[in-house]
Amino acid sequence: MSKSRLIGVVAATATVFVAGCHSGGGSGSSSSAGGTTLHIAWAQWKPSDYLQTVANEYTKQTGVKVVVDQIPWSQYQDKITTAWSAHSSAYDLIVGDSQWLGLGATQGHYVDLTDWAKTHVDMAGMSPAALSKYGEYPPGSGKYYGMPCESDGIGFAYRKDLFENPAEKAAFLAKYHYPLAPPTTWAQFRDIAEFFTRPQQKLYGCSLFYSKEYDAVTMGFDQVLWCYGGHLKDANGVVQGVINSPTAVNALKFYAQDLKKFTPPGSSTYYFNEDLEAFASGQTAMVEDWFSFMPGFTDPNGKNKNYLSKTGYFISPAGPGGHYIQLGGQGLSISSYSNQIPEAEKFLEWFEKPEQQQKWAQLGGLTATLKVLNSPAFDTYAPYNKVFSESQKYFRDFYNNPAYAALLDSCQKHWNAVASGLETPQQSLDAVAQEHTQILKSAGLLK
Repeated sequence: MSKSRLIGVVAATATVFVAGCHSGGGSGSSSSAGGTTLHIAWAQWKPSDYLQTVANEYTKQTGVKVVVDQIPWSQYQDKITTAWSAHSSAYDLIVGDSQWLGLGATQGHYVDLTDWAKTHVDMAGMSPAALSKYGEYPPGSGKYYGMPCESDGIGFAYRKDLFENPAEKAAFLAKYHYPLAPPTTWAQFRDIAEFFTRPQQKLYGCSLFYSKEYDAVTMGFDQVLWCYGGHLKDANGVVQGVINSPTAVNALKFYAQDLKKFTPPGSSTYYFNEDLEAFASGQTAMVEDWFSFMPGFTDPNGKNKNYLSKTGYFISPAGPGGHYIQLGGQGLSISSYSNQIPEAEKFLEWFEKPEQQQKWAQLGGLTATLKVLNSPAFDTYAPYNKVFSESQKYFRDFYNNPAYAALLDSCQKHWNAVASGLETPQQSLDAVAQEHTQILKSAGLLK
C-alpha cells in the first residue's frame, strides 16, 4: 500500500520459498477431504483476518476450503517475488501491493482478467480510482490483472480534547485570525502544527511519514507535491525539469523542512507504527496514517486506549495546486502459476459481490464497492470510515510500472536525506531527476 506501502522493513535477502511451505506439504493448490483448497497470499495483519472470516462463508456455501496464508510484512515482498521466480503454484491468489501491478502484468505473474471481468464482475459499481490502481495496467488501457481488495489511502487523526479546548481555541484565533478546527488546507495544517508545538510540554504539532524504510517518506511527500501543483513526470514520461521544478522544490521544502520542525525528535525514522505510538503517548496533536492501520487508534486494548474518546479524524488537506491524496492498498489477483485458475475465478467473483463486500466492510475491511462505500451504514462501522469514503475521489498513486522498486528507492534515499538534514530540497530533487531518468531509460520506459 501502495501502495501498500505498508511494509515496515523489506527484507534485503529473499527467503527461499518452497511449495511445501503450507501445512502438509505439496503445492498450494491442493485437495482435501472437503474438496479443493485455495491458498491466498497476503501480509500478516487485521485485514487478512477479515478476509479469512469472509472466505469461511465461501467454504460453507461451496465446500471449497480457502486459506489466507499470512506472511510477515518484512518477508512479504520477498516471498512473492521468489514464488514468481520459481513459477510456484503454492498460491492461487495474491493480494498484492498496487505498486506490484506492472510487474505482475508485464512479466506474466498475474492472470489477464480483462475478458472474464466483463461478464463476472460489476466494474461499474466500483470506485474508479480503486479499480484502475488495483487492477488496470497499463493505466487507461482497459486491461485488468486484478480486482480491488483492501482499498486504502492516507488520512489523519487529531486530538479532539486539544482542538475543542476553549482556551486553545481562543489563543489560536487571536494568533492566526481564524477558528481552530481540523485543517482543510496544508497552510492551515502548518499553522496548527506550529501552534501545538511546545517542546517544554513534550507536545508537538504533528507526526508524519519521513522514514526511508520501504515507501514511507515517498508516500508522505507525494500528496504534498501534487497539492502544490507538482508532478513526478510530464505527460510524455519526462522527469528532468519536472520532478525538480521550482514548484516541486518548494513542496519538498514545505514537507521535509518546514513541517519537520513541528514533529517529535527522531521523526526522520517515523512511519505508520511510529506515528501511532507518538500520538498514543500524547506527543502529537495531529498524526498521519493509512486508513487500513487506523484500527490501531480504535482498539480499546491497544496503544491508543487513553485517547479513544479524544481522537477525531480528518481528510488529508488540499493545497494551492489542487487536492490529491496518496492512494495505498492492494488488489486481489490470480496467480498465473495456480493449478486451479477456474476455481480461483469463482472465488474472486463471489468476493467482489456487494453482499460479501458488505460483510467485509462490517468486519473492518475498506471496500471499493460503491453500493457499500456510499451507504449510510458504512459510516457507522468505524469512526474514520466517513473520512475514508470522502477521500476516494482525491486518490492518486506513485509509479506502478515494472521499474517502480528502483524509482521508489531513489525517492526514499533522497527525500529522507532532506528530512534528516543531509541534503537540500534542490540537491535531493536534482538527484532524483537524474536517477529516475536513467532508471526509466534502462527499463525502456523513456526514450
